Parts: sequence; C-alpha cells; structure tokens
Amino acid sequence: MKEVKTNAMRLLDQAGIAYRTKTYEYDEEHLGGAHVASQVDFPADQIFKTLVTRGDKKGILVFCIPITMELDLKKAAKAAGDKKIEMIHVKEILGLTGYIRGGCSPVGMKKHYPTYFDETALLYDEIAVSAGTRGCQMILDPEELIRYTGAQWADVTI
Repeated sequence: MKEVKTNAMRLLDQAGIAYRTKTYEYDEEHLGGAHVASQVDFPADQIFKTLVTRGDKKGILVFCIPITMELDLKKAAKAAGDKKIEMIHVKEILGLTGYIRGGCSPVGMKKHYPTYFDETALLYDEIAVSAGTRGCQMILDPEELIRYTGAQWADVTI
C-alpha cells in the first residue's frame, strides 16, 4: 500500500514532531480497533481511537482512548466540566472534524476542540493514533502529541 501524506502528517512535520507510520488493509466491515491491532503489529493497549462527543455545556469534545477500552461518559463529562456528554452520530463526524469514521485523528481537525487523552497514554514511550485516513496509523511520543494538540489527560475509560 502506497503511503500518502495526510494533513495530520504534514502538520506534525511542520511542527517538527517525529513520528512513524504503519499502514494496513481495511474494509467497511473491519474499522474497529481489534482489526487495526491485528494488522499493524503494535500493542493494542498503545493504539488510541479518537472519539467525538457533545457535552451539554461545552459542545464538541474529543477523547482519545485505548482501543481496548470504552469511554466512560460520566468520567469524561466530569473531566470536561460538563454534566452530561453523548457520542455524536456517525453522520456528523465528517462535518465536524473533516475526517471519516475509522480515520479520525486528534491532529488537524477542522476546528480545535477541547481534547482529552486517557491517562494511560502517559504509561508509554509511544502510542498510535489515526493519521487522518483509514489504513494508516501514526506512532509517536504521547507527551509531544498531547502538547501539540493542547490536550489534557484524564481518567476517562471503563
């Protein structure tokens, strides 16, 4: 599979942030994290999915959590200072972020939304996040990624 530079990669290049990529085969039936982990030869606990939610006060919020875990909506709401949050509908992802389901990256969304990484990201020297397209993960230092995205870290998983 030929690698194409995504907007997320270009932004990290411009910021001087080192990363490497792993590409993999995917199809509409296999967009989940378990499939990604089986394809990229990288520990599943270190592969982070990007979830987009809507808070009752704060609006759109982004959470990056390990593919092996689920977002705890109560913990996530508390971390963001909201009473209640809910996942956005899949049809809204492209319009809000500029990305499609299975290729949503915390880097380079259409707008800057408050972003939170599960605190487990800090346990590792490297984590993987979507490069902004299906079939490609960027592997990089989580502290640099959190700093670049202006994210916070919090306990937001079950």
